Amino acid sequence: MLRSFIAAALACAASFAGASAVQAGPVLDEIKSSGKLICLVSPSAPGFSVPDSAGVFQGFNADFCRMAAAAVLGDAGKADIRGIGFSDSLKNLVAKQAHMASRSITETGTRSADPGLSFVATTFYDGQGFMVAKSLGIKSAKELKGATICAEDGSTTLLNIADWFAAEGMEYKVENIADKTARLQAFYAGKCDAYASDMTALAADRQLAKNPSDYDILPEIISAEPLTLVTQPDQELEKAVRWAFEVMLNADELGVNAANVDQKVAELDKQPKAVQRLFAKDGATAEMATKIGLPADWAHQVIKQVGSYSDVFDRHLGPSTPFNLKREGSQNALAKDGGLMYAYPIR
Repeated sequence: MLRSFIAAALACAASFAGASAVQAGPVLDEIKSSGKLICLVSPSAPGFSVPDSAGVFQGFNADFCRMAAAAVLGDAGKADIRGIGFSDSLKNLVAKQAHMASRSITETGTRSADPGLSFVATTFYDGQGFMVAKSLGIKSAKELKGATICAEDGSTTLLNIADWFAAEGMEYKVENIADKTARLQAFYAGKCDAYASDMTALAADRQLAKNPSDYDILPEIISAEPLTLVTQPDQELEKAVRWAFEVMLNADELGVNAANVDQKVAELDKQPKAVQRLFAKDGATAEMATKIGLPADWAHQVIKQVGSYSDVFDRHLGPSTPFNLKREGSQNALAKDGGLMYAYPIR
């Protein structure tokens, strides 16, 4: 009797495991049935997300939308990338009007606790700072006593400013402007002494000035800003997005990129075991595809169509771009190089 019960239980468990292996979450199912992944970005953030001459968004953040589409749908071109304001992007996710957001959204405790949002993978470690006109002669944020600061309504920026100025014992005023275009216009028109945002956003926004060289970014970094991909709550979608990002980091560590991935896959038997696990038909990512509900070659397509993390970083923010950002010595370097980008094992 006991033997029969155990056999029946094992059969039931096997049946359940098989069913769960192919059943996706409702949001992932919706993406598959519609054939598009709706992803929200900033409407105007040079280097991160700006529309090109054809109206198609390009940039560091836009490419993570494409990463998700390549993983889930097998086609990076099926990312429906839409530019929208910061507060509206979170509201749209909660209202289920979009599947994910890839923009400068800092993961915080209260945001993460929101049942309508799932913070999945940190793509950039940043910090908040200040930009000023060179004509003011200010070289340090500690010279901003009594200054008027242009800042974004609804963001962590206002809280960071309040904390920092209080700690420094300095008074200040704030121009709290939700619309980015209006906020930059106010700053460039001289209505504010300083403009506050994440350091990378400051570098991007400076490029929107008539003469970018007329503005300085002050050296002080006053906060920690883990900029994170956000999705609708759905375990399978969250896993797909998170592990697609990990594939990009693992490829980065292993020297695999968009330019050489096809050759690596064609000669897979000659590659290190870690590369084989990424791309083999019976490798770890193939097993993950079955469990999550992704195309069998999802990892290959992510790297082929979008690239490794280095590909995306260098293409939009690296030394050959106007931003001239270097990963070396920064928090966005790989962990093996002293940074915070830690590639989780895919095995």
